[in-house]
Amino acid sequence: TAANLAFSFGRQADLKVILFDLDLRRAGLAKILGLTCAHNMGDILKGEVAFFDHAMRFGSNVMLGLNDGPVKNSSELLQSQRTQEILNEIDDIYKPDIMLFDMPPLMASDDNVGFLKNVDCAILLVEADKTTVDQIDVAERQLAELTNVMGVVLNKARYTDGAYGYEYGYG
Repeated sequence: TAANLAFSFGRQADLKVILFDLDLRRAGLAKILGLTCAHNMGDILKGEVAFFDHAMRFGSNVMLGLNDGPVKNSSELLQSQRTQEILNEIDDIYKPDIMLFDMPPLMASDDNVGFLKNVDCAILLVEADKTTVDQIDVAERQLAELTNVMGVVLNKARYTDGAYGYEYGYG
């Protein structure tokens, strides 16, 4: 979903977008996109590798910061002052219009807790037929305590033709 958002915004030539994979416990986006990288976002956030040397560019206006594997002490790293400084530096250098952060599942770890206070808003993704309404309610309230909730996106929803009472076909 995060990659789709980045590439969708990237279709607008006047928008510069940077997508960071901050799910530091697994290499999710790189794997999904079929890409490999020599470093991970942990190296960037610790200041060990420059973002310029790590980032992958797609077209003239989309950049990705991906992971090659898990990062130890991810929660502490994401909550650190150094992380905020590095992200501010990236913002100052590249001046993106939109910075997207792909984060780990909200209820799976505490990685989000200290980091989300630094973002303008968040989108809550929920999996159809797996996430209960009660879980969504709890997650939305927890998220709202950390940042503004932009909305809830239902992911992996399946529907059958005719479920909405009309078809898109041309008869």
